[in-house]
Amino acid sequence: MSNFQIVMPKLGESIQEGTITKWFVKEGDTVEEDTNLFEVATDKVDSEIPSPVDGVIARILFPEGSLVPVGEVLAIINMGGEESSTEEPSEKPAEKDTEKEEKTSSEKPADKENEKEETGKSEPVEGKNIENVRETSTRFYSPLVRNIAKQENISLDELETIKGSGANERVQKNDILEYIQNRKSGKSTPETKTESATATRKTMTPPAVSVGSGDQIIEMDRVRKLIADHMVMSKQVSAHVTAVVEADVTELVIWRNKNKEAFEKKYGEKITFMPIFTEAVAAALAEFPMVNSSVDGDRIILKKDINIGIAVAKPDGNLIVPVIKNAEQKNLVGITKDLNRLANAARNNKLAIEEIQGGTFTITNFGSFRNLIGTPIINQPQVAILATGSIEKKPAVLETPTGDVIAIRHLMFLSLSYDHRIVDGALGGAFLRKIADNLEQFDINRLV
Repeated sequence: MSNFQIVMPKLGESIQEGTITKWFVKEGDTVEEDTNLFEVATDKVDSEIPSPVDGVIARILFPEGSLVPVGEVLAIINMGGEESSTEEPSEKPAEKDTEKEEKTSSEKPADKENEKEETGKSEPVEGKNIENVRETSTRFYSPLVRNIAKQENISLDELETIKGSGANERVQKNDILEYIQNRKSGKSTPETKTESATATRKTMTPPAVSVGSGDQIIEMDRVRKLIADHMVMSKQVSAHVTAVVEADVTELVIWRNKNKEAFEKKYGEKITFMPIFTEAVAAALAEFPMVNSSVDGDRIILKKDINIGIAVAKPDGNLIVPVIKNAEQKNLVGITKDLNRLANAARNNKLAIEEIQGGTFTITNFGSFRNLIGTPIINQPQVAILATGSIEKKPAVLETPTGDVIAIRHLMFLSLSYDHRIVDGALGGAFLRKIADNLEQFDINRLV
């Protein structure tokens, strides 16, 4: 009977692994296409994964709570559907394991020593074993990279020092092969790199925290842990710089106050300031495409689509970032409809996987909490994020044909955090100024 392998799906551009939080089936169960098999959680969203085929669950390879790399086989479905065949997949690997154990035990220690002398390889004396990489490393290594490291007797500590050329500095095949070649030719020594990496790790070790008798200890939930890891990773990967401008948004405030009731009556949607901010950002990104990009090693990937993520606070206090796809192609009505729908789904944990994927730029609204300004952390693998502050009435100097006057205006701060690896101050400053100009030049006579 033919078997179908269920693998860990890729749930986002920067997602390399997911946690199995729940299995809805067990071995021996008969499933139909679209039957929910398991629930997987990432730092973005929790998703139920359906079966793509009909059949019988022959094997479940990972229990609930397992953190599994993308592409790893999670379960095997026997598409023949015969219950008697469900034991076969379990028996065969067991037999192979037994044969492997017998073969290993039958090898003589002397033979192994001779092998080491012939190949010139030796077991790593210090450092964690590469086979424990999943339990001890915060980086993801593909099975191919792990196998090469094992064959070359590269310990986990040594592997951690290799700078990868993949997304988020992920070590790829060519990276480890180049490292091995350099090591053999004497261009670099593992001792030097390991010492450097060790020194770096020491400086990053958090201080010990004392707990007093009246202190309360709150364990982070799974999502909070993932968000924390993602934010720390972003600060380590990107060279963060923040620029700030103050924008006079009096015209758009007057327009919204005047037209919000008519807008809701005509389109059935409440309009906030966020759709207007999103429209202004989309227009600026179209003019400054370098900000709508990602970094992959030494390559800059300019994104064709402008997909703007909007940070939304969930009832549990955690954040999620649904994405408005092709925002530059949509008018204010279209953006408002998308934003209201996604925000409502986010607050009710109803977002689909595709609704949080593919973002190329993010907006976070500090103003919703009456905050004036903020320095947000970039949402990897993007290269910039905009924070919008609270709109406040302030006295401002206006130039008029008859001279300068002081007037009450609606002002707000816009702060842009950008990745200085590819966005220089001139580009970041010009882009941020363009967003402010788009908001300040909002047409007060714009029809609903």
